[in-house]
Amino acid sequence: MINIIGLGYIGLPTALILAANGNQVVGTDNNKNVVDSLNHRELTFQEKGLDELFFCALDHGIKFTLEYQKADIYIISVPTPYDKISKKVNTEYIESAVGSVLEVCPADSIIVIESTISPGAIDKYIRPLVDHAAKKIHLAHAPERIIPGAMIYELEHNSRTVGTDDAETGKKLKEIYSSFCKGEIVLTDIRSAEMSKVVENTFRDINIAFANELAKICRFDHMDVYEIIRIANKHPRVNILSPGPGVGGHCISVDPWFLVGDYPGLANIILAARKINDSMPEFVLQRIREIMQENNIQDTSRVGLYGLTYKENVDDVRESPTLQLLECMRKHLAPPLLCYDPMVKEKIVERQVFCLDEFLRQTDFIVIMVGHKEIVDYFSHIRDKIVLDTRKCVCGEVYRL
Repeated sequence: MINIIGLGYIGLPTALILAANGNQVVGTDNNKNVVDSLNHRELTFQEKGLDELFFCALDHGIKFTLEYQKADIYIISVPTPYDKISKKVNTEYIESAVGSVLEVCPADSIIVIESTISPGAIDKYIRPLVDHAAKKIHLAHAPERIIPGAMIYELEHNSRTVGTDDAETGKKLKEIYSSFCKGEIVLTDIRSAEMSKVVENTFRDINIAFANELAKICRFDHMDVYEIIRIANKHPRVNILSPGPGVGGHCISVDPWFLVGDYPGLANIILAARKINDSMPEFVLQRIREIMQENNIQDTSRVGLYGLTYKENVDDVRESPTLQLLECMRKHLAPPLLCYDPMVKEKIVERQVFCLDEFLRQTDFIVIMVGHKEIVDYFSHIRDKIVLDTRKCVCGEVYRL
């Protein structure tokens, strides 16, 4: 049996796809509301293809509980925030989960950490817990590698990395992950698995930072960054990304800090990239101010932010650039701007509305922070508005970064 610990954005889809492919699965979470919702056949977040997978897993006997189970394999998928002062990973949720597992797990069971952690974290924080329990337990790290909006597809098709202490454990886990994963499953040691996941997200963060720094340079010297990127990308070995309002989500905006915290003085490019990307919400605020001055707009109450999530067509608001922008305004004692997002159904910020028509009635100047399909499809109806498109997601006479 497999006990999945943590039924959030990663743990729940993983539990469902394992069950749907014939594995005996019990999902455990310490949030009673989450467990109760799932037991009432109600999903706790929206994701393409998740409904079908959910009911398929239910048909295959998946169970949800607050209790840790006696199992052969434990897959732990809980949050790993970072300390914003030290920049080091905070492993308290993993340590708590592992501690609870050790109370019930039989000898020779396998504990797999899927949460993203810094290199050496298992040796430093988790292995001592196992040693203290005096049980023969096998540790492994199989970092998740999926993105909201395409979770199910990526669970099935992305390659996976499984880090273990011994070949036999790796072989067992490869068989489990192969039950649903069509991608290559790479076996390695634990520290290499830890490092590779952090490096993947750091690589992406640095490339985004380059595009964002180009946007700042080009804005300073009155050049069109999008035209420059378009031309540069015609080179066969150049692929510059598009700039944006910042980096959100719980991977790219967090994981690089693990390297900064663990390797101070060595992770210099990584630190610079993080600073650039974290500065983008304030850069967007500067653009809003410039555009307001250019159009003689004095009243910020008629300025609206479209999009609260960190990327298009998902409901995930973790580390959202819009929330970062609103926090910048709060620090400067500025009143919050009107906000709307079709994917966010609950009130999470001040001055949030839940109807596009209401949002449009109350705004003269719209800042597109997220390129949801809704605004792309509807944009032809709002050409009378002043628009700052920070995502380059609509066509027409609009302002850009």
